Amino acid sequence: MLRILSVGLIATVIGLTVWGLITLYDANLQVGRMWETPRVNPHEEPLPVMDTRTVPVDGGENMYRLADPVTLQSPFDLTQPAVVTAGQQAYQYYCIQCHGKYYDGLGTVGQSFAPLPGNLRSTKVQSMPVGQLFYEISYGIPGGRQPALASTISPDERWQIIAFVKSLGQQP
Repeated sequence: MLRILSVGLIATVIGLTVWGLITLYDANLQVGRMWETPRVNPHEEPLPVMDTRTVPVDGGENMYRLADPVTLQSPFDLTQPAVVTAGQQAYQYYCIQCHGKYYDGLGTVGQSFAPLPGNLRSTKVQSMPVGQLFYEISYGIPGGRQPALASTISPDERWQIIAFVKSLGQQP
C-alpha cells in the first residue's frame, strides 16, 4: 500500500512540475499559442443578392480559357516600363517562391520539386508565344509542376508577369 501511495505521489509531483514548466514557458513565449490568436471568420456578412436582370454575356476568364493559346495577345504593350515594373512586383509576390530570385527554378519551395520548376530565362520559355505563357500560368501545365493560377492571380497581373519574364531575355 505504501508503495502504491509513493508511486502516486511521485507521479503527482512530476505532473505538477511539467505543468509548471509549460505554464512558465507559455507566460514568457514571445508569440501567442494557436488558441490565443484571433480568428478570422470569413463570410460573416451575407453575400449581396445579385440583380436578376444582370447576366454576363461575354468577357471574363472563360474568354481566355476558350482562346487559342498560340494566337492569344496581351491587352498591354508588354515592352512598356510601367508594365514590366508591375510584372516584377507581381513576380516577387506570386512566383519567386518556386522560380527563385535568379529565375532558375531554385526558389525556396521550387528546389524541393522533382522536376524543378522551369528556368524562366531558358530558350524554351523565352521563345514561347505570350499567349501560351499566359495559358500555362493560368491553367497549369498537364503533367508538370506549374499550378493553375487563374483563380489566384488576376488576368492583368498575369500579363504583367509575362511582360517581366519576357524582359529577362535568354540566359547567356
